Amino acid sequence: MSDALRVFVNATAVDLPVGANVADAVRATDPSLVDKIASGAAYVTDGRGIEIDPSTPLMSGAILRVVVRARARSADADA
Repeated sequence: MSDALRVFVNATAVDLPVGANVADAVRATDPSLVDKIASGAAYVTDGRGIEIDPSTPLMSGAILRVVVRARARSADADA
């Protein structure tokens, strides 16, 4: 059993300790993106394109993509 897991963030391979979460993976590739995710200016999707929470634990081989929003979210935006 390995003490590290390899995941991919925006097509970049990252080796992390077992027990790492999505935010840890993003932080390892670009720390500035973590702040954007926290503020709602960006979000993370899994390999299927489904948005996932930054606290989600990772498994080896996970594929993540950070999507930066083109516009700020508005609480009263039209649907």
